[in-house]
Amino acid sequence: MLPTLCDEGVTLRPLDDAALTTLVEIVGMPGVREWWSSTTDPYELRDELGQDGDAFAIEVGGEVVGWLGFSEESTPEYRHAGLDIILAPSHQNGGIGPASLRLAARWLIEELGHHRLTIDPAAHNARAIHVYGKLGFRPVGVMRRYERGVDGEWHDGLLMDLLAEELT
Repeated sequence: MLPTLCDEGVTLRPLDDAALTTLVEIVGMPGVREWWSSTTDPYELRDELGQDGDAFAIEVGGEVVGWLGFSEESTPEYRHAGLDIILAPSHQNGGIGPASLRLAARWLIEELGHHRLTIDPAAHNARAIHVYGKLGFRPVGVMRRYERGVDGEWHDGLLMDLLAEELT
């Protein structure tokens, strides 16, 4: 079971049915849907967001405003974690994204022992890349035709990573 993490006015908590219902609505909003899933089926989307338990609801003032997922590579020689995030358009550009990522990063580093974190925005998502850079993530390289976008076309992704000591 995931812990509940709080700092900087943000709470990361385990997902529940109510949060998933809200998150399905958020993913369908302009400003989110063009970066996220190509499925519009709410049941498939709930499964995607559930991420087998490796995801948090992001709350501000008791309201679910986003989602933060993570993945872990547990092989000792390659041990690291990856992050992904979604925020409702009404809560973008207010510092909630960086605060949420910082909170999850500290937990993954300090509690779970990861020495490196990755994140992989669309290569043309300049706003996300800028935010991740402010947290200390650095570009590693472009992954060509990395993901199929909601437009059905293949798009490049930018792999970024952060070493534990680089977290700002």
